[in-house]
Amino acid sequence: MTLATIVTLAAEGAEHHGNVQAETFVFGAIAFVVFLALGFVTLTYRNVANRHAHKAEAYAKKNPVDLSQAGHGHH
Repeated sequence: MTLATIVTLAAEGAEHHGNVQAETFVFGAIAFVVFLALGFVTLTYRNVANRHAHKAEAYAKKNPVDLSQAGHGHH
């Protein structure tokens, strides 16, 4: 076989018929499901700080903040 024959046979074998849009729809559907799942995870963390407000208030009372020491350590 010559190189031209091999290339011709490979091109015939690689010839693809069908609806490319239908085949690539699966990738879009998978991406959509992944984004929905990530959005759901993000929404589950809404208002988490307010769920534990009583703990934050108790910590603030127990550990008062000295405002003269607050900042980045520069005087």
